[in-house]
Amino acid sequence: MPRRSEPAPAAAAAAWYRQPVLWLGAAIFAASLAGCVWLIVLGARHADAPVDTATPHAVLGVPARAPARPAPPAARPEPRR
Repeated sequence: MPRRSEPAPAAAAAAWYRQPVLWLGAAIFAASLAGCVWLIVLGARHADAPVDTATPHAVLGVPARAPARPAPPAARPEPRR
């Protein structure tokens, strides 16, 4: 009956769990997932305050809604030539 030979020392040293780069990658991945969860929890706990604007329904000077109807043609200014 043949005996099982022990794995070669080089093969044991090359096992995936003995590679520090893989452990570093796993630690960085776990930290990034924990950071994502933390940001989601933090965002859920603190609601955004409404933005106080000078004109209603406008943020950074851009209206949030379209006008109800366009101005009549007589009220429109003529383009400069």
